Amino acid sequence: MKRTKKNKHTKWKVPNLIFFVFMLFIVVLYIQYVYLSLSKKVYNIDMEKFAANRNTVKKEKIAERGKIFDVNGDVLAFNMTSYNLIAYLDKSRVDGNDPRYVVDKEKTAELLSKALNADYNYILERLNSKLYQVQFGSYGRNITELKKKEIQELNLPGIEFEKTTTRYYPSGNFASYIIGYAKADDNGNIKGMLGIELGYNEQLTGTNGYIKYQRDKYGYKIPDTKEENVEAINGQDIYLTIDSGIQRFVESAIYQVDSEYEPEWTLIEVMDAKTGAILGSGSSKSFDPNHIPEDMEYENPLVAYTYEPGSTMKIFTYMCAMEKGVYNGDEKYKSGSFKVDDDNKINDWNKAGWGDISYDTGFEYSSNVAVANIINKYLSRSELKSCLEKYGFGNKTDIELTGENAGRLNFKYDIEVLAAGYGQGILTTPIQHLQALSIIANDGYMVKPHIISKIVDNKNNKQQKVQVDKSKRIVSESTVTKIKDLMEKVIKDNWATGYKYYIDGFDIIGKTGTAQIYENGKYLTGATDYISSVSMMYPKDDPKIIIYAATKKPSHNQNYALADSIKLLTKNIARYYNLFENQNNNNIEISNKMDNYINKKLDVVKQDLSKKNVSITVIGDGDVVIKQYPDKNTNLVYNDKVILLTNGKNNTMPSIIGWSKNDIIRLCKILNINYKFNGNGFATSQSIKVGDAVSGILEVNFS
Repeated sequence: MKRTKKNKHTKWKVPNLIFFVFMLFIVVLYIQYVYLSLSKKVYNIDMEKFAANRNTVKKEKIAERGKIFDVNGDVLAFNMTSYNLIAYLDKSRVDGNDPRYVVDKEKTAELLSKALNADYNYILERLNSKLYQVQFGSYGRNITELKKKEIQELNLPGIEFEKTTTRYYPSGNFASYIIGYAKADDNGNIKGMLGIELGYNEQLTGTNGYIKYQRDKYGYKIPDTKEENVEAINGQDIYLTIDSGIQRFVESAIYQVDSEYEPEWTLIEVMDAKTGAILGSGSSKSFDPNHIPEDMEYENPLVAYTYEPGSTMKIFTYMCAMEKGVYNGDEKYKSGSFKVDDDNKINDWNKAGWGDISYDTGFEYSSNVAVANIINKYLSRSELKSCLEKYGFGNKTDIELTGENAGRLNFKYDIEVLAAGYGQGILTTPIQHLQALSIIANDGYMVKPHIISKIVDNKNNKQQKVQVDKSKRIVSESTVTKIKDLMEKVIKDNWATGYKYYIDGFDIIGKTGTAQIYENGKYLTGATDYISSVSMMYPKDDPKIIIYAATKKPSHNQNYALADSIKLLTKNIARYYNLFENQNNNNIEISNKMDNYINKKLDVVKQDLSKKNVSITVIGDGDVVIKQYPDKNTNLVYNDKVILLTNGKNNTMPSIIGWSKNDIIRLCKILNINYKFNGNGFATSQSIKVGDAVSGILEVNFS
């Protein structure tokens, strides 16, 4: 086809279009460049801060959690470095020609299962996972430096360790509900979960610091640039009022009760009568904070257990009547039973009664009918309730422990009012009894209980000491004198209910209690369905020590379940504090101190220890002692475990059935082995058989 004129002059417009698009793009870029160059903020982003942050490194400095000590400075809780075991499985993880993943899974499982005292199949199953890396649950957590070194020496490819910090409790289940426990959260921060660890978590935690600086593209600090360096402030140290010596006496006494009477629980509390300081506190439902059981109770028996206290409440009903000025101890009443109305009658524990006796005698015999008559004649419902509230019942003491229960003082009908006077139908806590008893010990002034003696700030070493909190006068001195005389007769007169707690040469006053147990809408009627308790203090004229103890459902002879253990506890405390130094009590069997037996002949040591009423465990076939537990000058208590390591070469495992966690921990320390605990209570089985060589991890089941 021939080109026409029109076709000849047609222009191609595509290059022009491309040129204009390109120019527009250049203009937009230029405007954007000017915007970026001249604007402090770009799309609401501060560019200077953005650039600085991009090149800024901020490394956190972790504050160390504060320690917990007893009153004498013995450490009860502190942070400890430990390790978590990690197995890398991905075959791409190599370093040159060296594999950094698990190569031989069967061999690795075999060696790790022995080192961790874990099931071989469990370890192998984890190693066969289709994951980049795996861990090994509780078996591979909180590994000690010693165990880490042992595993490293196996030279297993792909097995590495992650450094962590854990909370460690060197004395195991010692005062566990008071101390509580703390554990690391998902971010590795240690947080309190119970007891002092929870209640004072903020003070113990401290404040993390940091270092912040500018870095170059290689990650190094840029010279002459600003650096921020804020030091971490470690947590505050907390000193408890708990005295480890008294605490050991308490726990020994609980062990004695539980071993012989097998109750549902036993609790024993010891308080300084003048200051309100809790010196010892224990319960048979204890736990090891290093190994938290899944089924543990999150209640501290001292402040959270509520129950009908029984006849120990008669102390305060009598006190109330005395304060009103209506009590006449010589006045007589007919004992045995008291008719409340057509449907209700109150009986004495001796239903036949003792005939016509005085109200003073009724207190000694723990007569319910005496209390019923006193309330019926002289005290209204509101007057009795007002007295009990004034003595601290029905209210929290506000001691420095979490989970405190206020109890309950609800009584409306006549039978409820009368029953409340002898401790049935109301709920109280052990700490309330200690506080109320302090009124008698302090001539009518009540002292608030406390568990912390001081808090030390590690930043400036400033000490915050807890002061004694004494109330205004609550009851008159004459009332205190009278109630002391009655409580003395309860212990001293051999026909009174508390005579089983009498110790010749000891000036003790007290009151016993035996309470019915209300469960599932009714009172239990079994022969052992009672809570037995005792409230006591000594010396009478100027009490220094208050003891409150209770045990639930002892297997037999409930009225005597606490007697032997509390008497021995009383003697041990008296000797510990030299309370009766001028009295003739040298003939009384009391605790002994542990001597230093290191480098002494075993037969001589055993002969000496046989006089101290302790349980002796010898490790090794040598003839000379090279390690011992407890240490020199430790107070030995009834049936205490004494462990002696000899210079022999063959160290074999003893039987630990029936041992407490604390004793087993001490054994493991002497033998330099690790342990794993399952459950609570006392040991029922052990992984290393009796007579076998001591090695690996000792796993113990408790019940």
